Amino acid sequence: MTRWGFIGSGKMATALIKGMIRAGLASTGSICASDPLPSARAALESDPGIATFASNVEIAGQSDVLVLAVKPQSLREVLAELRPAVTADHLIVSVAAGATIAAIDEGLGGRGRIVRVMPNTPALVGEGASAYAMGPRTVPEDEEVVKGCLESVGRAVRVPESLLDAVTGLSGSGPAFVYVMIEALSDGGVRVGLPRDVATLLAVQTVLGAAMTVRDTGLHPGVLKDQVASPGGTTIAGLHELERGRLRGTLIDAVEAAARRSAELAALARPSPPHPPGPHPPGPGPHPPHLSGPHRPPPPPPRGPKPKRHGPHEEL
Repeated sequence: MTRWGFIGSGKMATALIKGMIRAGLASTGSICASDPLPSARAALESDPGIATFASNVEIAGQSDVLVLAVKPQSLREVLAELRPAVTADHLIVSVAAGATIAAIDEGLGGRGRIVRVMPNTPALVGEGASAYAMGPRTVPEDEEVVKGCLESVGRAVRVPESLLDAVTGLSGSGPAFVYVMIEALSDGGVRVGLPRDVATLLAVQTVLGAAMTVRDTGLHPGVLKDQVASPGGTTIAGLHELERGRLRGTLIDAVEAAARRSAELAALARPSPPHPPGPHPPGPGPHPPHLSGPHRPPPPPPRGPKPKRHGPHEEL
């Protein structure tokens, strides 16, 4: 059985670990994890009951697959620590947002086969929407391993790495957009007289049921919308208000803004390129002498009279 090592044991790592054990892809004995926080290690040791270590290097020596589940700002230090322990036999799976495959490869000294993944928070309840991009040295078996891991907590699709910012804008940030819509639907229910708990339950179940209908029927959302909206009925009246409020355009803009911000953050996280070899351009020359006392230059010649200013209707 494949040996898994998780560098970092936060919520996403815990979700993946529990999902793989639940799906039978791994056992507690085939998974180990590291974390600098004793409380995080204690939580994994008690549930789901795996071995934990404080040392990342020790994890690398006991694993075939290394999952980098650390914050992006910690990644450079973690890669430097793992670099001597990683070999060409390791499969490296990174969930660190914004860290490119090339940057991870450079940090590990060109060793290991690298896959970059973008999961989302509903993986915590087994309904995640994940995307992954394969690195240049990976083999088909690596994709089977990664996809199996991600699909143990939801659905997963393969995309080119260049599209991962778009994935971040849609499925990475998308749950927050849906939470706002659920809250708004609940507020609408309260506005027309429903108790808050009843309104929230109905809003949640409505969104869940609608999402599952799209997924399980395979029908276009527009077709399903038309099936609900009868001529002159209540639904088309509500849809008219959504169109007046630009719901579609606002959601499209939200996904675009989140994707754009993901690309900006990724660019900020990349190390600056080194200076090109060769002589540096000459710096500025010596400062001019202090212009005071006898060294002050003569004043400039007086200027002639100012030209006459023309009014708005005069020809120049």
